[in-house]
Amino acid sequence: MSGRDAWSRRRFLGVGAAGVLGAGAVAVGLPALGALIPGGQPGLLLASQVPLPRRYAAQLPIPSVLQPVRTDGTTDYYEITARPGLARIVPGHDTEVWGYQALFPGPTIESRSGRRTVVTHRNELPHPTVVHLHGGHTPHDSDGYPMDLIAPLGGGSGGPGGSGMAGMAGMGSAANVKPERVYDYPMNQRAATLWYHDHTMGFTGPQVYRGLAGFHLVRDDEEASLGLPQGARELPLMLADRAFAADGSFAYPALDPSEMKPGVTTPYMNGVLGDVILVNGAPWPFAPVDRARYRLRILNASNARRYRLELDPQPPGGGGLLQIGSDGGLLARPVAHDGIELAPAERFDVVVDFSRYPAGSSVRLVNRLGSGSTAEVMRFDIGSAQVSDDSRVPGGTLAEVEKLDPAKAVATRTFVFNKSKENWTINGEEYRPGHSLASPKLGQIEVWRFVTDFHHPVHLHLDPFQVISRNAADPGEYDAGWKDTVDVLPAQGVEVAVRFSDYAGRFLLHCHNLEHEDMAMMAEFTTQ
Repeated sequence: MSGRDAWSRRRFLGVGAAGVLGAGAVAVGLPALGALIPGGQPGLLLASQVPLPRRYAAQLPIPSVLQPVRTDGTTDYYEITARPGLARIVPGHDTEVWGYQALFPGPTIESRSGRRTVVTHRNELPHPTVVHLHGGHTPHDSDGYPMDLIAPLGGGSGGPGGSGMAGMAGMGSAANVKPERVYDYPMNQRAATLWYHDHTMGFTGPQVYRGLAGFHLVRDDEEASLGLPQGARELPLMLADRAFAADGSFAYPALDPSEMKPGVTTPYMNGVLGDVILVNGAPWPFAPVDRARYRLRILNASNARRYRLELDPQPPGGGGLLQIGSDGGLLARPVAHDGIELAPAERFDVVVDFSRYPAGSSVRLVNRLGSGSTAEVMRFDIGSAQVSDDSRVPGGTLAEVEKLDPAKAVATRTFVFNKSKENWTINGEEYRPGHSLASPKLGQIEVWRFVTDFHHPVHLHLDPFQVISRNAADPGEYDAGWKDTVDVLPAQGVEVAVRFSDYAGRFLLHCHNLEHEDMAMMAEFTTQ
């Protein structure tokens, strides 16, 4: 393949060697294989100090769909306020959440491909916020740059620019930092499961942990023509693990409880894991379902936890999780799985045919990477009544998916994700706002190499990409389609083909383990 050398696994693991890194990169070594995290599961479990909720006692809640405050011929306009709210999650306690519209998850926004969506976000929390539309093809001034702060109404802890990450002093104190901000999303992109969440400099982890996340679904004619399950048989499932303090509040090991300095205490630097699995904010819920096909839009909104999701029991013949989409929308053709693995921020769009199970039976969704309480996720209770089901999943082509040709790449860039003495780095550097590591040109294909020490789910803003190799071998089982987040396992290298389009400006590349991100594992690139 012109312009590229065939990387062996040995060269990936020896990434510190001269000549492997791209121009301007810093040579850094990777740990020995014996230093890897057992099982590839990052993070440390934070145990709750209250009795855990009973499993399968709460019915699965479905986030409400937000209605626009007004519309015109081209645009739908929405208003969302981030403010405190209360949720009954653990027995005997009300848990304060920081939520969009005081809800966790926040309300779902539904957009039409090609129809502009404008969202005014207002902040009534005691800390600055930023909103990122994850997976959005968005101009830089609406992308959720971590210093584009929405100030707390009337001030509050931290204040604009109150976090203490290196390079942050003086940024975010400009006169245009106000208690609300308008985000303009052109929606020139395929139908896909997106989500919006906090992206505040140094404080994304605790603020998403408190509840600042919600679905944003994009729909288009291509998807609507397929006859997929819809309406009540389309279930958005936001997975998030949490731990609870003795008073029922969310427990989080912040380095500075006053929230003037970002980060977590040293034992939790590799990620915070909770012992309660929430789905749409409810602990281990049950969902009544018909003996029919259901479309499950599964989002891993956990700070650090990975999942391997399986149906238990498996349906006769297996292949119960029929994947139809990934982060960036529909796959070219459906792929049947017995299990799917999700890193933080990844989305899997799957169809489950519950008519393959006996009437009146129950099926659990389990997590094979968990143990004890974290091995359970939710349960589906299948009805006994005869129902009609006119949905279908085409057995051949689902969608036309353009294939990027890495042989046409004009540049190959390497980004090394590893740990420094105190923080997490990319190419040996902690994040500095305004410091760009790459300047790709719009419309050109590039190959980007992500190389890791420990486990890092790598997220790229502005445009999705296609995985072309893992350790110089074929892409993984879960790499199909357009992706915006890729699960890079310990001491692994992943190559992706990417083509940025439409919007010049500064965008971000970062680890979506939120504790890593807050502790400086983020970098900027500037499109031109």
